[in-house]
Formats: sequence, structure tokens, C-alpha cells
Amino acid sequence: MEQSNTIDFNVLKEELKQKGYKLTPQRRAIVDTIIDNEGEHLTTEEIYDEVKKNCPEIGLATVYRTIILLEELGVICKLDLNDGCSRYELVRKNEGHRHHHLVCNECKGVIEVQDDLLDELEEEVERSYGFQILDHSVKFFGICRKCQSKK
Repeated sequence: MEQSNTIDFNVLKEELKQKGYKLTPQRRAIVDTIIDNEGEHLTTEEIYDEVKKNCPEIGLATVYRTIILLEELGVICKLDLNDGCSRYELVRKNEGHRHHHLVCNECKGVIEVQDDLLDELEEEVERSYGFQILDHSVKFFGICRKCQSKK
């Protein structure tokens, strides 16, 4: 992983401190788990299961509270893939917008699209509607190459 995508724990520690929190070993274990599983789009329960392997004393409530806090700090963002679960992924500091996702209706796999394909559309929306776009989230639903080849 490139350095620009990794979490600067000193910055995170300072942001937590400003909000009256500490970077506890449990919080660090949660962040480490999210980093180690980047691209997996884990639910809170899946994050809990992974963290518990290295930090068996952690409670599910601690994971939930930490996820909320990390989202407030902009370290992670919630991703809804229309499967009834809230999933989370790292916010990449070097991306101007969230990246796009391709969601397979068959295997439920998720593919990340790294290129921002909507620059021209955003410019048109801003120009036509006088609307300043700060971010966008795009998901395409369909059938992945692997599932297509099975048919």
C-alpha cells in the first residue's frame, strides 16, 4: 500500500485527543484490521470477528463505538451495497472522491473502480444547477466476468 493511503497514527491520535479520546490498543487493533482487510468492505460484525483473533478481550460494543468515531473523523466511510448491511472502507486521502464499485448480483463480489469517471458530468451538474459537488458515491449492479463465464 502506498504511503499516501496509509493511516498516520500520530495524526489520528491527535484528532482523537482533540475530541477527548485516546488511541487505545483496542482502537488501534480495529484500525489495523480495517487496513489489513482493505478492499474487503467488512461489516462491523466482520471487523469484530477479525479483531477478536488478536484482541480476544474486545467487546462488540467497543467495535461499534469505534466504527462510529472513525467515521466521524473521516478515517472510514460507510458503504451500502444494497445487501442490508453497512460495510466500511478506508477513506483514501489521495482520492478526490470515493471510488466507484461494481457489485455482482450473483456472487455478491465487489470490484473497486479506481478511475473517477464522472469529472465531466460533475462539471455539467455544477454549471447547470449551481450546485457545488463535494463528493459522490456510485455503484453499478450486474454480473461479474467470473459469474458470466459460469453460464
